[in-house]
Amino acid sequence: MTQAFNPTRRLVCGTLASLPLVGLSGFASNAFAQNSTALKISHQFPGSTGNDGDFRDRICRIFAAEVEKRSGGALKFNVYPGSSLMKTNAQFSALRRGALDMSFFPVSYAGGEVPELNIALMPGLVTSYEQGFAWKNGEIGKALNDLLFDKGAVPITWVWEAGSIASKTKPVISPDDVKGMKIRGGSREVDLMLKAAGSAVVTLPSNELYAAMQTGAVDSVITSSTSLLSFRLEEVSKHLTTGRSKSFWFMAVPLLMSRAVFEKLPKDQQTLILQVGAEIEKYGLDAVKTDDRNVATVYQKAGAKTYDLDAATVEKWRAIARDSAWKDYAAKSPNCARFLQLAEKVTG
Repeated sequence: MTQAFNPTRRLVCGTLASLPLVGLSGFASNAFAQNSTALKISHQFPGSTGNDGDFRDRICRIFAAEVEKRSGGALKFNVYPGSSLMKTNAQFSALRRGALDMSFFPVSYAGGEVPELNIALMPGLVTSYEQGFAWKNGEIGKALNDLLFDKGAVPITWVWEAGSIASKTKPVISPDDVKGMKIRGGSREVDLMLKAAGSAVVTLPSNELYAAMQTGAVDSVITSSTSLLSFRLEEVSKHLTTGRSKSFWFMAVPLLMSRAVFEKLPKDQQTLILQVGAEIEKYGLDAVKTDDRNVATVYQKAGAKTYDLDAATVEKWRAIARDSAWKDYAAKSPNCARFLQLAEKVTG
């Protein structure tokens, strides 16, 4: 790093995470209010209203409102849900170029551009929220944050989501269940594990899953509990394996800001953005755990049968993932191998 101010290092070290959400009410200053900047936040998920709707849209709006309030209106934001501003897979490249200000984005989607980012949805590597959030203060957290910064994106807020499995034909619980099925895994690495278990994989962003399930293009999908709720997949599913107890599928979804945009802001505004971003991580964790619980109720009411994974079954998936996805990832480059080694140091 050549910059004296490295926001990712401050975020990873957790120096801002413990500050209360109301702790900077006096942070706004006349200097803030002199020049107003309007920034755009894009994401692929459905919009929300008040306390209802997809929490990923809500967390963006809470962030926007809090920063605007504390900056005295100097920083304003417009949130564009449902890929209404730009298509999902275009968002990371746009951030890197400075053509998009912010995005709430599953970083594993950018694994084609930056292979190391595939670790953010590596099956079996993270098996609990506690383990995922422990990355932040570990060597893997610093490495991942610094990588994103070097590639032109500043992580503002980290959210982890557990995966559940919705199926139209038969339940998916153990690896034996996926043989011959058409399944959407959610990342290249999950797909490698599913292929090794004998399934055919289909690659789709989560906002296209309903149509794929409805038409039979896929038999089953693995995605977050929140997406299973927001995209109403209970209407086209007969079985649900929840992530509320155990899961082999955990995805990192940060709120990212373009480095080019970030570095044009005054230092006090940069600090404010990072502080609010760290503070709202608890809101995101509470919201995703609530969805993990609620998804089973919603699917049961729609007539679907629900199941849970136990530790022994997760370990079966993990063993297949280690011999397929992990091995493939580590072989891609020395840096990928290093990322995997650092991540394995963080245990549950």
